[in-house]
Amino acid sequence: MVSNKNIETGSINDSRERDSRIDSLPKEQREVSQESARFADLCSYLAQKNVDIPLEILDELGRVRRLDLPQRALRMKALNEDLMRYLSGLALDSDTPQ
Repeated sequence: MVSNKNIETGSINDSRERDSRIDSLPKEQREVSQESARFADLCSYLAQKNVDIPLEILDELGRVRRLDLPQRALRMKALNEDLMRYLSGLALDSDTPQ
């Protein structure tokens, strides 16, 4: 684990610990971190279901890192909404192959 300005970074397996760390961040960083954590959770769910993330979402994710923090938070929120719409269109609990 690497420490940078008294903030630990690295993998966090406990969602309560993750939320606690996110809550301790400054507002702009907190908003981006919250949306990024939601995105990671959605991606984990898709991976468990063996469903690929749509390429247009991945392409946009690559562009998000170039934005300033407030715009990045807004765009991550929009990507999460896009991913949720995608998920709602899938029949993940059925026996139908994807």
